[in-house]
Amino acid sequence: MAKHWADFQYEIYLGGMTGAIPRLPTDLTRLEELTEQRLGPGPVGYVAGSAGDGSTARANRAALRRRRIVPRMLRDVHERDLSVEVLGRSLPAPLALAPVGVLSILHPDGEPAAARAAAAQGVPYILSSASSTPMEQVAEAMGDAERWFQLYWAKDREVTHSFLDRAKRAGFSVLVVTLDTPLLAWRPRDLDQAYLPFLHGVGTANYFTDPAFRAGLAKPVHEDPNAAVLHFVGMFADPGKTWPDLAFLREHWDGPIVLKGVLHPDDARLAAEAGMDGVVVSNHGGRQVAGSVAAADALPRVAEAVGDRLTVLFDSGIRTGDDIVKALALGARAVLVGRPYAYGLGLDGQAGVEHVIRCLLAELDLTLALSGHATPGTVTAADLAEDGA
Repeated sequence: MAKHWADFQYEIYLGGMTGAIPRLPTDLTRLEELTEQRLGPGPVGYVAGSAGDGSTARANRAALRRRRIVPRMLRDVHERDLSVEVLGRSLPAPLALAPVGVLSILHPDGEPAAARAAAAQGVPYILSSASSTPMEQVAEAMGDAERWFQLYWAKDREVTHSFLDRAKRAGFSVLVVTLDTPLLAWRPRDLDQAYLPFLHGVGTANYFTDPAFRAGLAKPVHEDPNAAVLHFVGMFADPGKTWPDLAFLREHWDGPIVLKGVLHPDDARLAAEAGMDGVVVSNHGGRQVAGSVAAADALPRVAEAVGDRLTVLFDSGIRTGDDIVKALALGARAVLVGRPYAYGLGLDGQAGVEHVIRCLLAELDLTLALSGHATPGTVTAADLAEDGA
């Protein structure tokens, strides 16, 4: 029998019999405000902040809010199964933890804590290239649990090649290539604090431990950390990359490759033509292009264009279980959640991340069931209405 994620609510209520209440809110939209109160302005701004005046991040939330679920009655939802097939993998639910860099600015346990939480709940963890812990250590923390590697595609081919080799050896099974960050966007919350953790050597662990990266340094990292930081800044991203460059990644990675940051259906078609396996419809949580189309508004067109050829995933704006239902209805196979788990980590370490995963999936389970669905696969656009439509 499939696990009923909704049982988490009874666990909470039973805990109340002994006077125990959850350490964090179960309404995950409240976590940002708590994090703002408890952490310093630099780290909070880096995670919560967005490009420009924040309009894209607000649009992401508004696009999901605008769509409303239309529940159906008297359908047998007694036994439910949230499991899905994604990129040839069987996942217990249509959820993975999105790549979020520099997690040590939120909690000293950083990426390993988030990775252990994902492993404990059986959901994939996507490790950022910009991790504060080397990928091998994060892999070790996860045992044999499902893990994917997110690539920031460096200018230096040898470093990219080395990252792919290391990720493969460390058991990362899917490559998630972020396309929307060839340059850092104009981010006022970071600029106002003059806060960029990389310049202090935080979030550079994968680079500073990489043999190909270190080969380009005149002195070892510990002898001249500033030179190492400058070397990192010079190669971190490459605004000159074009579609034919994807052949290099295909040549050096034999597992699934997913392109993250796709919003236009023509780009999704180009991804399919380039032999990619999936796309993540995402605007980087509103952190890259101010005034961008909301990710949920872009999702249906991308799903329509390539849903029969590629695995379509979604992120940018997911905060609740009902948000996941809406993304599935709009054409996503599964979603990635980012900021909520980062806030959970900042507030309560590994336990905070597990709390976020369990709340999201309990609410997803209940929302599906109460809307007449026993599995994620039966939700379609017909199950949604639009405000004002």
